[in-house]
Amino acid sequence: MTDRALSFGVMAQAYERFRPGYPLELFDLVTAYAGRPVRTALEIGAGTGKATRLFARQGIAVTATEPDGAMLAELHKHVPAGVRTVRAAFEDLPPGDPYGLVYAAAALHWTSPEGRWSRMAGLLEPGGVFACFGGPVQPADPAVEDAVRAARAPFLESDEVPSPDGTPPEHAMQWPGTELQRSEWFTGVRQSVIERRLTMSSHDYVGHLSTVSAYLVLPPPEREEVLGRILRVLPETVEIAADITVHLARRRDGRQE
Repeated sequence: MTDRALSFGVMAQAYERFRPGYPLELFDLVTAYAGRPVRTALEIGAGTGKATRLFARQGIAVTATEPDGAMLAELHKHVPAGVRTVRAAFEDLPPGDPYGLVYAAAALHWTSPEGRWSRMAGLLEPGGVFACFGGPVQPADPAVEDAVRAARAPFLESDEVPSPDGTPPEHAMQWPGTELQRSEWFTGVRQSVIERRLTMSSHDYVGHLSTVSAYLVLPPPEREEVLGRILRVLPETVEIAADITVHLARRRDGRQE
């Protein structure tokens, strides 16, 4: 795993406070795609359990996996009783009973591409569903976004994670849908977008940025300076675009492990 992938634990409480959760619409989208009752789920890179709560509160038996102990400790404060946790990276998960659903919330890009889809298929029942969802949280007003970009420019050209397979942003199908379409293990690849608008105070938006890996890996003095610069160009209240891009796919039936 990269330094950026392992940078979140130091900010676990801020991650919990400032990262938005997930709406019930997402649960409905995933279960409608499944087309059958989903009883068990495995989460990859659960963080502080934002997505864990969504699925566990709807009665699914969730096993939440996360390699960072500080993130897991924060997760335990917030998830329903009965959620099982495993401290492990995706690549180190032991084999076991397969799940009806495996999902990753803004975490799949931290996994190793080597053997990713055969390993994912091995965690799923035949016909089981894989779901990946997430997206940038950024000012909805282009002028405010431009001001933020200019404020961070001396330190960061971009604060987003680039597409792992190089898919350009204008491409109709985005990663990981592109990889799933090429995989022999999955079928029925679907991409959807849940549009979402939020309102944050300027301090809360900067708090959110403080949990983003691009800022976390900066030396502390630079991180403090760039976040201060951004705070100074923001309006008191920030309208936020936080659309959730959802990728869904089904494990092929009859494939031997």
